[in-house]
Amino acid sequence: MTNSIADIQTADTMFITGSNTTENHPVIGAQLKRAIKAGKKLIVADPREIEMAEYADVFLKIKPGTSVALHNAMMNVILEEGLEDKAYIQNTTEGFDELKKVVEKYTPEYVAEICEVDAEDIRKAARLYGEAGTATIIYCMGITQHVTGTESVMTLSNLAMLTGNLGKAGGGVNPLRGQNNVQGACDMGALPNVFTGYQPVTNETIVKKFEDAWGVKLSDKPGLTITDTVKAIEEDQVKMLYVFGENPMVSDPDTHHVEKALKKAFVVVQDLFLTETAELADVVLPAAAFAEKDGTFVNTERRVQRVRKAVDAPGEAKPDWVIFMEIMNRLGYEKQYDSAEEVFDEIRQVTPQYAGISYQRLEEKGIAWPCPTEEHPGTPILHIGKPARGAGLLKAIEFVESSELGDPEYPLVLTTGRILYQYHTRSMTGKTDGINKMAPESYIEINPALAAQKGIEEGDFVKVKSRRGEVKIKAKITDRVEENVLFIPFHWSEGANVLTNGEEFDKFSKIPGLKVTGITIEKLA
Repeated sequence: MTNSIADIQTADTMFITGSNTTENHPVIGAQLKRAIKAGKKLIVADPREIEMAEYADVFLKIKPGTSVALHNAMMNVILEEGLEDKAYIQNTTEGFDELKKVVEKYTPEYVAEICEVDAEDIRKAARLYGEAGTATIIYCMGITQHVTGTESVMTLSNLAMLTGNLGKAGGGVNPLRGQNNVQGACDMGALPNVFTGYQPVTNETIVKKFEDAWGVKLSDKPGLTITDTVKAIEEDQVKMLYVFGENPMVSDPDTHHVEKALKKAFVVVQDLFLTETAELADVVLPAAAFAEKDGTFVNTERRVQRVRKAVDAPGEAKPDWVIFMEIMNRLGYEKQYDSAEEVFDEIRQVTPQYAGISYQRLEEKGIAWPCPTEEHPGTPILHIGKPARGAGLLKAIEFVESSELGDPEYPLVLTTGRILYQYHTRSMTGKTDGINKMAPESYIEINPALAAQKGIEEGDFVKVKSRRGEVKIKAKITDRVEENVLFIPFHWSEGANVLTNGEEFDKFSKIPGLKVTGITIEKLA
């Protein structure tokens, strides 16, 4: 997030897109409701009528995969009506002329056809955002999990810079991270192209810095993403897979394809429980849970927080850092750490954003990075004064429709997401009786009109089929989705990701298009 969670409430207008906030991030959802109660304005864009749509001044029930077109249309209106921040654009951005030229054709009427919403609602949304003193953008995986996900984020960044809503309280572009410490994992270099703190592995000076710190020779070539890795296993380029706190047999697209790769490779799984992925592993390493170890987590607002051990881990389970250290030693790299704090001190030495953060400073409260010195208070708001790169880059992006759409053999559109009562792949919540009584099984949401056409009633079992596979699942009739759009929560192994596309990826991030899948549906006897 460019801004803090608390700062969201200071915005005059909030634009939520691709985020079912009250179910996926209920604490932040409660803060949004509080802001609305205080008179703040709300725009919601989502293919489903989520709870936040009830509070919205404008709700855009867009067709899945059309966010780029919507954002371009909002910018079209903002420029047409003179709502842009001319001084901010001139003084702190580049690429404006090209952006203006591209969004000219994205009129509300043109985009209304693409998004399947009313043109006047697009205008209302653009005015609410453009006329606000401060406006914040809140998004989640409904924006990123597309083959054009990176470009969707770019268009949101364009929208913020076009109106001068970057680098100030109540503004910003704020992604809500999907799991606890996802931000921290990325900060620590759990990405194929960077060291800690997003320092590129292709930079000769940075590679030398880490070689000197660790006393080894390091590669300057980016590694593989998880989606690339599955393909590389099939092509015999990867022989072993070490899975740490992930469950790709449920969370990754095209489950049958993933299973085939896992059965071919030598697989090590390090986790708390015997997940669907761990069941296919050659070796399982039992890890300690959050309350069984010391360390730090980094939350969605970049705030580094202390985690303190409350109970001993059961059996042979160990903290993750201990497992990694012991394997590292057995592989021939002799380095001993005596505590999680000692590991964190090394992180500080090689990561500029963390240099000023220490366990002592974290005793009282968390600190948002970047925090370059011990005297620095941390940075709740990024890009104050001007964007960190110097000039904010406005990127002209054309809308491209998903290849999953328009296939007469699979004419319906499936989108996926989370629900309140289950968490991610259910490796923890699936073991809780009370939660399983509230959300015991997977289901598919079907619009009443489509259900009537197919002869489907509430609770019927249906067969859902895509190019990748098929599932048998229980029907839930609801007008939360449009007639040709269906929804399956992704938490269950025999569910959404059996159907989703594992062949096409975002050209920048290699994220698959989990939110748009062409399907057919029929009632089972």
